[in-house]
Amino acid sequence: MDDATEVAVRAGREGDLAALTEIYNEYVRATPITFDTEPFTVEARRPWLRAHPEHGPHRLFVAEDGGRILGYATSSAFRPKAAYSTSVEVTVYCAPDAGGRGIGTRLYEALFEALSAEDVHRAYAGVTQPNEASVRLHARFGFRPVGTYREVGRKFGRYYDVAWFEKDLGAGRG
Repeated sequence: MDDATEVAVRAGREGDLAALTEIYNEYVRATPITFDTEPFTVEARRPWLRAHPEHGPHRLFVAEDGGRILGYATSSAFRPKAAYSTSVEVTVYCAPDAGGRGIGTRLYEALFEALSAEDVHRAYAGVTQPNEASVRLHARFGFRPVGTYREVGRKFGRYYDVAWFEKDLGAGRG
């Protein structure tokens, strides 16, 4: 039986913020997957949530099972300059005990389905190395490696590389 069958994927909302912040903070505190080094308060994370409305290219989807948030996926502005508006950076985070259940796959399916209706041409993902699970997830969704920033971030007393991946979304050709 698929462990993700009871999981509902939906647009994120304000009431999810505490759970989303806690999931992210686990990665801040315990892993180099994010280069944030200090955990966020819920209030400090609120602008991030509000930057992901229910419609448009910058989206937030959550996976929920029995009222518990198991993970989330976002598409965000790739860069702030106007000419980058048809590109997004995507990411997915799952609760530490929710890995291996297909949650990341379900979240990305919802995110990319929503993005197919938007004027978005490319999606980019930065993956701190090593992270084979994330590399496999992105490859499964058609991302191709485009380069690696060597020793670009320092956390927990060591330097980490970030591999960058690109996915053609096909829109915005005009």
